[in-house]
Amino acid sequence: MPYIHEFGIIDCIEKNKDYDFYEPEKYNCISVDGDLIDEIYYKGFGDKMKNLETFAHNTNRPYKDLAYYGVTLIPPKSLKQFLNIIIEENAKYKSKELKELTKKICDAIKENKWLIHFGI
Repeated sequence: MPYIHEFGIIDCIEKNKDYDFYEPEKYNCISVDGDLIDEIYYKGFGDKMKNLETFAHNTNRPYKDLAYYGVTLIPPKSLKQFLNIIIEENAKYKSKELKELTKKICDAIKENKWLIHFGI
């Protein structure tokens, strides 16, 4: 069975709220194949992601990187860095899914909103 990572935009971030519930429809998530994320994570952007300022599950848990098995909240201030990582990797893979992720990140940047990531 294939596994996926999902990315969506949070319309209004709630401080102190736990985003532990799997709600991809609520955030209009797009899916990225887990095998693709694994491939580029371990051969590409993994080291770069370790400097990405994020939060794990809620805004009270600062984190660096994606919470691979959980929920990651990516604040507006980190979106350009995340976008650059995905664009650089997609230059190698030419993936439709990464192109959609690029668009999702750009939309969040334009709207100054948080991105949510549901790991596997």
